[in-house]
Amino acid sequence: MRMGDEPQPAPGDQPSYNGCDQGKDLRQSPGIDGDIIAKKCKPGRESEEVLRGEEDAGGQCQRPMGSERMEMRKRQMSVHQETVSSSQAQQGVGNRGSNACCFCWCCCCSCSCLTVRNQEDERTRRSSNEIRGAGIPNCEESPTPTLEDVYSWGQSFDKLMTTPAGRNAFREFLRTEFSEENMLFWMACEDLKKEANKNVIEEKARLIYEDYISILSPKEVSLDSRVREVINRNMLEPSQHTFDDAQLQIYTLMHRDSYPRFMNSAIYKNLLQTLSETTAES
Repeated sequence: MRMGDEPQPAPGDQPSYNGCDQGKDLRQSPGIDGDIIAKKCKPGRESEEVLRGEEDAGGQCQRPMGSERMEMRKRQMSVHQETVSSSQAQQGVGNRGSNACCFCWCCCCSCSCLTVRNQEDERTRRSSNEIRGAGIPNCEESPTPTLEDVYSWGQSFDKLMTTPAGRNAFREFLRTEFSEENMLFWMACEDLKKEANKNVIEEKARLIYEDYISILSPKEVSLDSRVREVINRNMLEPSQHTFDDAQLQIYTLMHRDSYPRFMNSAIYKNLLQTLSETTAES
């Protein structure tokens, strides 16, 4: 043996690098769920690596399987979720206790605040229906027109519109042209001008807007943008004259468009012929 040569370890003394050392520097301590924490020191390193595992029959330390790690992670997540759910449930109970009347819809159908609100809404709807129903009749009460009255209708649109019998005959004609809403709107505006009660004026103005001005209404009348802007400003403080500009525009439309056709219609001619025969027989 040469002087400088160091003794080589025997084959049986060489350390094992497959997992844990075999019989050397192996320290075990209890771990989670009865597992064993194995600590080993690799050659040439001062640090320790902690591994979860179990000791097999041969005394060797085995690495933990991936399924065991996944099960541990799932258990931790499930515990965390249960904790969060319980805290949210407790907060929900506290909110329902402090605002049970406003947020618990399953038991508030008969509570006092909703009962009062429903009663107010019902009174408002009933009042609106009564005003709308009593507004404009399907046919105005009027005496039978004379032959002179019917002749005057053909001479002036103003005379036609100032007599109930003339308006009834004109409305009958407008129904055949599917434009009766023009006459209804004009008559609603005339009715609004006669009202003096402020609350009734506001309610009637709202109904007129919903029935004849709103673009969602099936009875919407044809108005230009300028008049609509005026109405929108006037609706901030409704009065008897909120719809004056719109009423004048619809009146002009009926005068120029519908009135000439009415004079040539069968409705007007038959009425004129019937009254002429009645007058001749008498």
